[in-house]
Amino acid sequence: MNHITTQRLCEERHFTTHDDQTLFYRHWPATTNKPKGAIVLFHRGHEHSGRMAHIVDELNMPEYAVFAWDARGHGRSPGERGFSPSFATSVRDVQTFIDHIASEHKVGQQDIAVIAQSVGAVLVSAWAHDYAPKIRCMVLASPAFKVKLYVPFARTGIRIMQKFRGNFFVNSYVKSKYLTHDPERIASYDTDQLITRPIASHILLSLYETADRIIEDAAAITIPTQMLISGADWVVHHQPQHRFYERLGSHIKERHILDGFYHDTLGEKDRKRALDNVNRFINERFAEPYLRPDLRDADNSGFTRVEADTLSSPLPSLSWRGLYWTVTRWSMKFGGLFSRGVKLGHQTGFDSGSTLDYVYENQPCGFNPLGKLIDKSYLESVGWRGIRQRKLNIEEMVRLTSDKLREQGKPVHIMDVASGHGRYILEAIESSQQKPDSILLRDYSQLNVEKGSALIKQKGLAEIAQFVEANAFEADSYRQLQSQPTLGVVSGLYELFADNDLIRTSLQGFAEAIDSGGYLIYTGQPWHPQLEMIARALTSHRQGEAWVMRRRTQEEMDQLVEAAGFTKIDQRIDEYGIFTVSLAIRN
Repeated sequence: MNHITTQRLCEERHFTTHDDQTLFYRHWPATTNKPKGAIVLFHRGHEHSGRMAHIVDELNMPEYAVFAWDARGHGRSPGERGFSPSFATSVRDVQTFIDHIASEHKVGQQDIAVIAQSVGAVLVSAWAHDYAPKIRCMVLASPAFKVKLYVPFARTGIRIMQKFRGNFFVNSYVKSKYLTHDPERIASYDTDQLITRPIASHILLSLYETADRIIEDAAAITIPTQMLISGADWVVHHQPQHRFYERLGSHIKERHILDGFYHDTLGEKDRKRALDNVNRFINERFAEPYLRPDLRDADNSGFTRVEADTLSSPLPSLSWRGLYWTVTRWSMKFGGLFSRGVKLGHQTGFDSGSTLDYVYENQPCGFNPLGKLIDKSYLESVGWRGIRQRKLNIEEMVRLTSDKLREQGKPVHIMDVASGHGRYILEAIESSQQKPDSILLRDYSQLNVEKGSALIKQKGLAEIAQFVEANAFEADSYRQLQSQPTLGVVSGLYELFADNDLIRTSLQGFAEAIDSGGYLIYTGQPWHPQLEMIARALTSHRQGEAWVMRRRTQEEMDQLVEAAGFTKIDQRIDEYGIFTVSLAIRN
């Protein structure tokens, strides 16, 4: 292997992921007395941190510490080559790496700039969208939003093969001479034993799916962003990069098209043109105070408000779309004649506690074999799969947070303000070795209170748990508590209401009820692939009204929580990018 050395001292280190994998990274400490911050590098697909080591000196930014990882399955990090359990797992690895830098190297997110290339740029874009990090800025070089697969119908073929064969590996077709004009870079690529040519089929397919989602919803990303687009790229398509840039929600953004550059943008022969732009952009961002747009009134203006208003608007009944959704509604009515789940949705609302409890149980049931088949298809929809993963994430977060409180010598008093039937809380407690000191479940619906109270008895938790009727959006209901909660939970409630004033009232109630050092678990829905279907074909619990949801971006939700006096410290998201579960500490 051709080792690349730099003048700056390089330290070789490791960090541990959420699933106990030990990933390798390089650290170049700043060489000035007063460091400005840190730059974190994310390499291309197939490559590793050593392939970006040249950037450290060529950027000529000694006042910044620099970090660069080897993604799992790449370089000197462990794991099967080119493999990750899921693309979402690798995105979460990005968050874990940033958290490690903050805790181990004492660099806060607001003092971090990110430079990412190709597949690394897609990982970082997804992280920026799903986790809403408070980094100073990011540079995306030739993001691989759409790889050029020169074999006709290659993507479809890979999907079919995976369905029948299971996961397999696809080898890269790219030759080094199509990545860069730099002879040294070409030679080092050809002799580098740490280059990983195969990529797992499910990761390749997820790369496309994630890229489509992030491009479609790029308005949710407000991080100052610089895009570098290679003008003669043989590896990825240009158009998706331009669409992403045009939809990007960042108030500060710039795009540079580098004529004649191949895909290895930051490793091209004439890369000084690119790196000079990167140097200027990062220094300009650090010369200004950290700033993000205030999204706390996004319910009154903003792209998610426009989206919700559009979904609320009726379609002309004789238009093709109007006819399509009319047929869809009738098909749902027909399905309800046979499927127990669909019938329950029509009776109580598809967003009701009863429906959610049915989805959690996940036992297809129908009035005949056809009904059971319809019910199975209904329960396997991507939205309900995401809901079940949200339940698992909440249960995990409840257990982890309860352990945190005990380690701090504090009692565990749990309060959930809109519990539905309370299954996700009660099953989290049921599976814990040590029970909390108390559990207070609340809901506005008397039916949910009755069902939840029965579930408490069924699970043998009556000595520590009670279920009461209360409205999460009434401020007085938080002031009348008999004991002070140390862990508040609100799951799936805020997503049902577009009005941020309601959310503020509820969060302020939590802030008054939970003492400093206590915790809040809250959920979000920054994206959903079935928004129009839900709005046009399903009804809510509110007297059969259409179920129209206004999405809150993760950044909007986090800002509302922060304004109430909490700081987010952890987050989970399902692999579809739909539902988030976050943990915040009371300041």
